[in-house]
Order: sequence, then C-alpha cells, then structure tokens
Amino acid sequence: MVKRPITRAQKELETRTLRKQLTERTNTYLDEVSEIARKLDRKAIDSSIQILYEAWKNDNQVFTLGNGGSASTATHLACDLDKWVSDKAAKKFRAFSLVDNIPMVSALTNDNGWSDIYYEQLRNFFRKGDVVVAISVHGGSGSDKAGPWSQNLLKAVKYAKDNGGKIVGLAGFDGGVLRTAADACIVVPAESTPHVEGMHLVLTHLMCEQLREMISGGSPQKSSY
Repeated sequence: MVKRPITRAQKELETRTLRKQLTERTNTYLDEVSEIARKLDRKAIDSSIQILYEAWKNDNQVFTLGNGGSASTATHLACDLDKWVSDKAAKKFRAFSLVDNIPMVSALTNDNGWSDIYYEQLRNFFRKGDVVVAISVHGGSGSDKAGPWSQNLLKAVKYAKDNGGKIVGLAGFDGGVLRTAADACIVVPAESTPHVEGMHLVLTHLMCEQLREMISGGSPQKSSY
C-alpha cells in the first residue's frame, strides 16, 4: 500500500493541535504551582527563617546537604547565604555546602560508604549551635535500586541533633522521616519530584530575601536577581 504524503492542511492541523496541547499543559503546570504555593505552611517557613537568623546572630555555621537535584539546591542556598544575603551586612553568614568537595565525597564513598559522606564531614566541622539544612524530595522515606533513599542525610541530621545543633528540613510528598526529625520542616504539598524540587528553590530564595532584609538592618532590599 502506497503511503500518501501529508498535505499542507494536515501539517497545519498537527501544528495547531501540538501548540494547543503545549499551551494546555503549560497552563495546567503553572496552575499546579500556584495551588502548591497557596498550601505551603507559613509557620514552618517562618520557623526555618528564624533558625537561620539565630545562626547568623550567634555566629554559628550553616551546613547544607542533599542528593541529586537537592544537592544543587544545597549548593545554591549556601552560595546565596554567603554572597547575596550577606552582601550589605557588616557580619556575614558562614554557610557551607557539604556536597561540593568532590574528592572528599568520592573518598568517603570509596572508604566508608555513601551513607557516611555528610556525617563524616560534620564530625570535622560541626560545633554546638550550628545548623544543618537537609533537602530531600521524599524526606528520607522510600527506596530504589540502591536501597532506602537519603540515609546519608538522616545520619547527618542525627549527628547534628545529638551534638547540640538545629535542623531545617525541606521535603515533599508526606515529609518522610525529615518531617519529625527537623526542628522546622517545610513540606511541599505535592507528589511530583519536579514540583517539589522547583518549589524548594522558590522557598530558599524566599528565605534569603527575608534574611537579607533582617541582617542588613535597613529597609527591605530590592532584589538584584
């Protein structure tokens, strides 16, 4: 059977259909983002900001950590605390991402195992009163081919709590173990990894906006982003 060539009219119809589908999906996705943002726990957000503010005020360190996409959020947050939040302040944040030293992470993975990569670094650097910001889509619950998720985060969280530290958690889905292990945990009310990871970035930027204003001692700062 000879396949007939697609006519111009058919091509135009396919293009219009595709554009319509793309627009509908875009609108749906953004509507979902708005609904997720509306449902966020404002008290948990405020409590998280307060813990970070107290760390700055008392000259404590802040350690950020996460796996996968959450690792990039951890790095981004530490960068923003040290640079953008602290830019106009006489006293700066002291924030460190524990995901960034690749030789250290690979050495610890090779010698101790993946579950120790954050715990062992905290044993070097953590002091009483310091803060750990643990970022995990599932909050340390669930599993995949390599076994239970984010056990390295939970081990670090336990070490920090056992040694006089504070924990700020960013999670999604039902919050997992992190929901109750953290002193303040913002749980993104969504069961979608893209939505949770995207909202975590919104939340870290929100916290940094607030903290920049709080430590600058002046009027609200205009965002330079």
